Amino acid sequence: MLTVLAVVLVVSGALIAGAVWGVYGKLSGRLEGFLVALAGGALLLSVTSELIQPSVERGGLFPAMLGVAAGAIVFTVCDYLIDEKWGEKSGGGLLAAITLDGIPENLALGVALIGAGGLEVAALAGSILLSNLPEAAGGAREMADSGRAKGKVVGLWAGTALLLSLAAIAGYLALDTVGEEALAIIRCFAAGAVVASLATEVFPKAYREDSHLAGVATALGVILAFGLGSLGGG
Repeated sequence: MLTVLAVVLVVSGALIAGAVWGVYGKLSGRLEGFLVALAGGALLLSVTSELIQPSVERGGLFPAMLGVAAGAIVFTVCDYLIDEKWGEKSGGGLLAAITLDGIPENLALGVALIGAGGLEVAALAGSILLSNLPEAAGGAREMADSGRAKGKVVGLWAGTALLLSLAAIAGYLALDTVGEEALAIIRCFAAGAVVASLATEVFPKAYREDSHLAGVATALGVILAFGLGSLGGG
């Protein structure tokens, strides 16, 4: 349990650090785009290798396919409703979108930690951490630019970090006794939601901010995730 708490603390703490960076520091659009693409590449490989592939091996191909498709559909519908209700550029919409994106990521992290040591989920945890930093920095900066008080913006992101930490811990505790086939579907549902968020939120943003190097940064993210995964498997 101490390993779980340590991993969750580091991953969620990146949201607060990113928010502080975005509100009080300097973050150019091109650097933000590069970092977002880097994190997206790492996260895409991680959910594939750490969640989908093991689920196919242990639970079968068809349940895994259903889980991925269901997760992607649910995320897409919720993301659409958020855009319709709050608008893509509003502070509430940004925060809601990050929360919607982060819940499946952290649920997946919690599920992945079941029966695993810290190194075995290094790729997934590291990729989520890399994703959280630029996402929080960009979102917090847009909130501050829209007129919100800087302290309130950081407080909102701290609350989001707490919520996502609870999602990861809940994923670990509540699903610890679930059967392997059901666990495979849950892992793939979370993976499908993350993949959909990458396609609709992460990579488009990365390309808008840094169209020339977004592809290179994504490839570097994949390489980084491979390296982290090798540590976990070694």
